[in-house]
Amino acid sequence: MFKVHPVPAHRLPELLRAMPKAELHIHIEGSLEPEMIFALARRNGVALPYASVEALRAAYAFTDLQSFLDIYYAGASVLLKEQDFFDMAWAYFEKAAADNVVRAELFFDPQTHTARGVPMAVVINGLHRACVDAGSQLGISADLILCFLRHLSEEDAFATLEQALPFRDRFIGVGLDSSEVGHPPEKFARVFARCAELGLHLVAHAGEEGPPAYIWSALDVLKVERIDHGVQSAKDPALMARLAKERTPLTVCPLSNQKLCVFPDLKDHNLRTLLDAGLCATLNSDDPAYFGGYLNENFLQTFAALHLSTQHAWTLAHNSIEASFAPAVDKQRWTHQLNQTFERFVEHDY
Repeated sequence: MFKVHPVPAHRLPELLRAMPKAELHIHIEGSLEPEMIFALARRNGVALPYASVEALRAAYAFTDLQSFLDIYYAGASVLLKEQDFFDMAWAYFEKAAADNVVRAELFFDPQTHTARGVPMAVVINGLHRACVDAGSQLGISADLILCFLRHLSEEDAFATLEQALPFRDRFIGVGLDSSEVGHPPEKFARVFARCAELGLHLVAHAGEEGPPAYIWSALDVLKVERIDHGVQSAKDPALMARLAKERTPLTVCPLSNQKLCVFPDLKDHNLRTLLDAGLCATLNSDDPAYFGGYLNENFLQTFAALHLSTQHAWTLAHNSIEASFAPAVDKQRWTHQLNQTFERFVEHDY
């Protein structure tokens, strides 16, 4: 582990903003800001059930995951053309570049769009073009992860996979998202096995609102490489020990957890518990347009609420790089940049 010297408290926010980091849990449809939703609605002639940007934003008072998903799917209805998907992703990448994100692995939900008659090619080509441009113009390494909607059937997931396979070179993995409770990971055992045969990376949402048993199933039945969220693992000491021993990454999203009432207040979040237990926890924004902040805002608010340290900052950034699906040579370069950033801050202060 890199030896981290503490920086003065007043400089920690600056360090959090400056350090290179990866974002591994970002739903690209969840980055649709109200202003862009209305702009795309006008462009595509889509009627919205909200009178204004302000009225839409005022509706972002969620009580649980489902209350969020209802608005999330309504917002996605404005995405119809390849350029819409490009514009949405590009807006995210510009914010990510400002937050010193060097690697982004974007979740996308094709079933949300194909169910509305939007062709798979439109979805994937628009997002992929933005990923390519992010690399050449912003210096962000980016890839796509196709997520199956768990409230739908495994047969629907299989059909979605088949539709996506002509574009196999444009996404690196599959995930599992949407309503968690009542839809355990094992519901998708066969389709995940097929994706493993295809050489795709495997991740799944588990243990956000669902029980620790869902995390066990995601690991043992789906054979996932990362757990998205995973905060309920703290309720199961045996699971915590396993996650720490196996270095299974958790993609934790604190502002999302607070907004969806998983934790009543950010100061009640268990991220410090996960880190101090030796888990490979990472920090991410989830659906930043809806949950009150992109990646750096998650860092700033979480560190202030939990009184996390300079060591925690390095660990979270390093974990995010380690847990990414980027090539090893890129991980080495970013880790070197991370260490140099911390050394620069220490030299400035001593």
